[in-house]
Amino acid sequence: MFSFFKRHKIITTLLAIPLLLILAIFLFAAYRSIGPYRSYRVNLDLPAPGSTEPVGDLLVGVAERDITPDLSQYESWTDADNDGRFRPEKGDTFEDANGNGKLDTVWMAGFSNNRPARGVHDPLLTQAIAFKNNGVTFVMVTIDSIGIFHDVFIDIRKRIDPSLGIDHVMFSSSHCHEVPDTMGIWSYSPFNPSFDHGYLEMLKQKTVEAIAEAVGNVQPADMTLASVPAGPEGFVDDSRIPQVFDHILQCAKFDVKGTTQTIATVVEWGNHPETLGSNNDQLTADFVYYLRRGMEEGVAEPNGVEGLGGMCLYFQGQCGGLMTQLHTTVPHRNGQEEFREASFEKAEALGENLAILGVNVLNSDRAVKSETTNLAVSAQTIFLPIDGLYEIAGILGLVHPGWFWGKTRTEVNAIQIGDLEILTIPGELYPEIGNGGVENPEAGDFYIPPVEVPPLRELMKGELTMIIGLANDELGYFVPKSQWDVEAPFAYDLEKDQYGEENSMGPDASPTLHKECLAILERLHATLERM
Repeated sequence: MFSFFKRHKIITTLLAIPLLLILAIFLFAAYRSIGPYRSYRVNLDLPAPGSTEPVGDLLVGVAERDITPDLSQYESWTDADNDGRFRPEKGDTFEDANGNGKLDTVWMAGFSNNRPARGVHDPLLTQAIAFKNNGVTFVMVTIDSIGIFHDVFIDIRKRIDPSLGIDHVMFSSSHCHEVPDTMGIWSYSPFNPSFDHGYLEMLKQKTVEAIAEAVGNVQPADMTLASVPAGPEGFVDDSRIPQVFDHILQCAKFDVKGTTQTIATVVEWGNHPETLGSNNDQLTADFVYYLRRGMEEGVAEPNGVEGLGGMCLYFQGQCGGLMTQLHTTVPHRNGQEEFREASFEKAEALGENLAILGVNVLNSDRAVKSETTNLAVSAQTIFLPIDGLYEIAGILGLVHPGWFWGKTRTEVNAIQIGDLEILTIPGELYPEIGNGGVENPEAGDFYIPPVEVPPLRELMKGELTMIIGLANDELGYFVPKSQWDVEAPFAYDLEKDQYGEENSMGPDASPTLHKECLAILERLHATLERM
């Protein structure tokens, strides 16, 4: 046989090339699927069994950093057809200052993948709020970002100074669609990627700084809790049947103990920050900017409110389904104007309307001071099934490094801060799973009874509850399995399938996530019982 291959070198070469190519692809996939922190795991229940640390005053501190990129440091380009997209085939050109053959610019996340930013409308922030009590130090971070993968958050955790004594940090992205790409999905072209690793590095460092400062700022605080419906009419639409929303604005206010001086307000609400639409070329935190500003500084007359002061931190809620204001008519507070088309005026009206609701409810007799101050945290690394195009992209390392033979690693947290209970979701949860209302349409792909029951919020025990999405990860949409629908006939629209499944890890991801959330809530409640 050896002599055959020796005599037929051409045939041997032709056979060897595809085999070597297959081997190279396999080795590349194996390398990319490892991820930077393959052995990382978290498994926490704090305070730990046997802890004798007393429950005293709740200590709270906040800090923030500006993470707006300096556009003057990026290359300029010409937009031949003035459509806001970089398309050389349409005659667009750029100044290749460093000679790398790529347009080095700030690629905006959300919508299409070739939107270079042309300006800055408002600052982008990374914000941290630290809590300390009964021997536990815990930090919550919210970032003006479309989403950030788990390995990046792991990297941030590992950069934190151990001497700060932080037991756990929970991260969340606001899911703004007008900010720099932090996931590598929207940076020009999948076949000619131009991801800005320098921006992500700056974001990491600024977040580490904010976390450290927040912990250093802690002081005794009182907590006040309140919630108020924000829409859905005039605030948010559900673009997919069934119509289920996460439209209750959940608010927690922290004051310097014994005073009315505000340290911070934390709000959770479920809606995509995408008011500006796909044609916007200005970096902005969207309605989140106006909400924060209104809560802190107030909203002008007519029908405005005086601000609460302190720092407002917005945490994204359950926005799967999907929750959007793109097709919502938003009224101005003056009762005369209304906005339907994408614009900054619409984003301002939406954010200020939310701020007015939040300030008013926190100043009303509906606001209740937390009777307890205890602090407890449960956190668990979990593995969710992944299939379809999402799995292929993961194997190739194009999205979410860390592929574990048909599963992906992520994390869930359950937190108790006084009378406030929080559950984290590593992506965009359909509100049916969190709030109830999962259906089993006959034309769905499985036609099975609802799997993700009971609804998660039903099992949460806090006087006020928050379900925070895009937390510690961004794994796309979590679609109820009984509503999964990619094959005709389609359940809710006989002409086409629905948006969501194409950006999901598959039909088995939600049942597994639901099960893990039930388990982490049980662990949190068990910790509280022994405190």
